[in-house]
Amino acid sequence: MSRPRKPVPGVDTRYFLNEAARLLPDPARRRFLRGAASLGAVTLLTGCDITDSQTAQTALRAMSRFNDGVQALIFNPNKLAPEFPESALTRPFPFNAYYDVDEAPEVDARGYALEVGGLVENKKSWTLEELYALPQVTQITRHICIEGWSAIGKWSGARLGDFLARVGADRRAKYIYVTCAEGYSTTIDMPTALHPQTQMTFRFADEILPRKYGFPMKIRMPTKLGFKNPKHVVSLVVTNEDRGGYWEDKGYNWFSGL
Repeated sequence: MSRPRKPVPGVDTRYFLNEAARLLPDPARRRFLRGAASLGAVTLLTGCDITDSQTAQTALRAMSRFNDGVQALIFNPNKLAPEFPESALTRPFPFNAYYDVDEAPEVDARGYALEVGGLVENKKSWTLEELYALPQVTQITRHICIEGWSAIGKWSGARLGDFLARVGADRRAKYIYVTCAEGYSTTIDMPTALHPQTQMTFRFADEILPRKYGFPMKIRMPTKLGFKNPKHVVSLVVTNEDRGGYWEDKGYNWFSGL
């Protein structure tokens, strides 16, 4: 006889099952929900015996990894995010970070150099003047925050894919690991890095990128949630290793595509 299952502290069973079902395609989703009268369905799905909050978190992390894998698999590197007219710009554009606006890092433009490493032929560092000399494009796209709000901004800079080609990056590699002046980091999948709208952003609203929005450079990815768009970028490493990141290491979804 199976032992009775204890409720998981802090976990709403119905919400938990609905979230698990969202990861499944039809008709598996319908079959899952029909049989999901208890956490037994989740136990079957994850291989975990969910009887406490720790194993519930482990199961959710496993589902999160599965979700990331599915998103990466179905990501279309040629599908563009919507672009908008200037009349749609959000003014003022909001500031958002894990620190207050007056704590944003102050990067010395004269001493700045973007470090490039990993699986690339040319590992030279790039001064801000050299980066500004790259061919640039402008996009007016929507920034979507994981907190539930969105805003439309105007961003200008060099296509990251073009830059990777210029430095001889191995574009068969899996990831780009990005580090930032304030200690932030994130890992970007290579298909997103090569997406035509993924941008090394140097200007916002036709002005040099303000400190609060990421001076001297941010990576703008309109196909990702906002927290995946790193600011104050100081290094790019082409790698086959998923090195995680500031929020990813805290349990946020790694892929986080839209």
